[in-house]
Amino acid sequence: MRPKPILPKPGQESVWDYPRPPRLEDVNQPIKVIFNGIILAETQRAKRVLETSHPPVYYIPPEDIQF
Repeated sequence: MRPKPILPKPGQESVWDYPRPPRLEDVNQPIKVIFNGIILAETQRAKRVLETSHPPVYYIPPEDIQF
């Protein structure tokens, strides 16, 4: 049984349109991770991985993360 794709709404992406093999791409907007009002990470150098039927995965350089 194959999952039935849901058509994306305007401004959305479909994971079924992502490539195989996976693609790594630069993120064109700033990324900020906030938890409990505290900024844990902030970068303009994030990357994302796109792979068919998987949600995008974002990678942030370690030097842009507050450990």
